[in-house]
Amino acid sequence: MKKRIAVLVSGGGTNLQALLEAEEAGKIPHGEIAMVVSNNPNAYALERARNFGVPAACINRKELGSQAAFEAELQAVLERNGTDLIILAGFMCILSENFTSKWPKRIINVHPALIPCFCGEGYYGLRVHQAALDYGVKVTGATVHFVNEIPDGGEIIAQKAVYIEEGDTPEILQRRVMEQAEWILLPEAAEKVCASM
Repeated sequence: MKKRIAVLVSGGGTNLQALLEAEEAGKIPHGEIAMVVSNNPNAYALERARNFGVPAACINRKELGSQAAFEAELQAVLERNGTDLIILAGFMCILSENFTSKWPKRIINVHPALIPCFCGEGYYGLRVHQAALDYGVKVTGATVHFVNEIPDGGEIIAQKAVYIEEGDTPEILQRRVMEQAEWILLPEAAEKVCASM
């Protein structure tokens, strides 16, 4: 029986698109994307989910007023959906230990750097790529890891390196890391985790 995957998103949903296409191509045989949840009602990722016929929901943290209320609602939605695995794919909310402790080794995240570099609180989006360029590293990449109470602190599942090229801007580097690492690694890691559950 396939494991039911819920993908949590906040923005455009390019990693979600990679997951949906991988599932459609038969690359996640032990899992199915059963639901997409966003904390942002304007996230284009919700449209991507609908385009693939995947149920999509929005839980607006601002409307709920507190992290605890948001996480309680999220927990209820995930339980009703029979979720086995949560994938954070550009999800811009840090989940508390109260939430993550209920899902041990059942939440994975993709981070656009080679952990332990350029990770943790405050390192997200273009900030990660700007930090890599500022530091002058020659290699960056992406990491898929389990989520625990420490931002980007969970056990590493997979990593893929991407070379930094002369003339890279944060935007150019972000695109290359997505294309060469994130969109490949995330579906592979989803299948690996689903197959082992």
